[in-house]
Amino acid sequence: MGRAPCSSQYAQPVCSRAQSPKHGERTTCPTAAPSTSSSSWHSRTPGSCSSCPLRSSWVGIYLAALLGNGLIITAIACHHRLHTPMDFFLFNLSLLDVTSISTTVPTSMANSLTDTTTISYSGCAAQVFWVVFLFGGEFSLLTVMAYDHYVAICRPLHYGTLLSSRACVQMAAAAWGSSFLNALLHTANTFSIPLCQGNAVGHFFCEIPHILKLSCSHSYLREVGVVVVSVSLLFGCFVFIVLSYVQIFTVVLRIPSEQGWHKAFSICLPHLAVVALFISTAGFAYLKPLSLSSLSLDVVVAVVYAVVPPAVNPLIYSLRNKELKDALRKVIAWTFFSSAKIAFALHH
Repeated sequence: MGRAPCSSQYAQPVCSRAQSPKHGERTTCPTAAPSTSSSSWHSRTPGSCSSCPLRSSWVGIYLAALLGNGLIITAIACHHRLHTPMDFFLFNLSLLDVTSISTTVPTSMANSLTDTTTISYSGCAAQVFWVVFLFGGEFSLLTVMAYDHYVAICRPLHYGTLLSSRACVQMAAAAWGSSFLNALLHTANTFSIPLCQGNAVGHFFCEIPHILKLSCSHSYLREVGVVVVSVSLLFGCFVFIVLSYVQIFTVVLRIPSEQGWHKAFSICLPHLAVVALFISTAGFAYLKPLSLSSLSLDVVVAVVYAVVPPAVNPLIYSLRNKELKDALRKVIAWTFFSSAKIAFALHH
């Protein structure tokens, strides 16, 4: 296949059985989708040209996400003052962020560097599973964190009882486990649907809505039913978060001291910012009107909700958390000191 020019950044995946298209031409497969793991699809990713500046920004955002979340994970794991329920959930959130951005971005960067457009059928299924699993887990964990903030501010005398170590582990396990089962159900259901529109996904990673566009008439209704159930559960989580913060701000407004206000807002504002960023970007991606749908817009929105939150979350949480900032400074200082000692030892 001829190499696409920079202006054509997002081509459609095409099935490997089709003949090579002419330069810049979209190709689709007239038969059903591949049914075995040996079949392959093709995708073209952002930054597919060596001269495109998007590639460097792609790498920069990914490295920033790895560095920021890696520092938070290390700081919480190594500093006993950060072994609180709130920091335990933040530790889990950073793990989810590192894994979620690593599900899509490395594949896109590898395809960009090698100018390849191929992804295997099993690789596409795996990508769908991990995307649904990790983003569902993140929203579940944000719901648990809202409960943690509610108890910390509205019921501080019961905080140690309601959020004991055992309770925290159980809530985190419930968030991970429910997301795993949800992702397993969606993946199995989506890839059991026959595809009659070829296998041109039209995206830089495999995503359920774009796969459903390729399904046979009415065959996608099973997955739509599963999606409706999942959306209902996510809406329930959203309502829980809203009601939690209604209670929190009702209590905060009664606090007479300015110091109490500052402490309450330093706990709540980072979480609210992360929730707002996650819901607004993902909500626009899946609920935008069909009249606004276009290939370029879909890709940009997907980048915003799949790549930006994992990169921005560490910055949001570290800005107003003094203990976390102090721990991060110690980790960074220790890292540079260790690197300097190793370099000095090698030099001598």
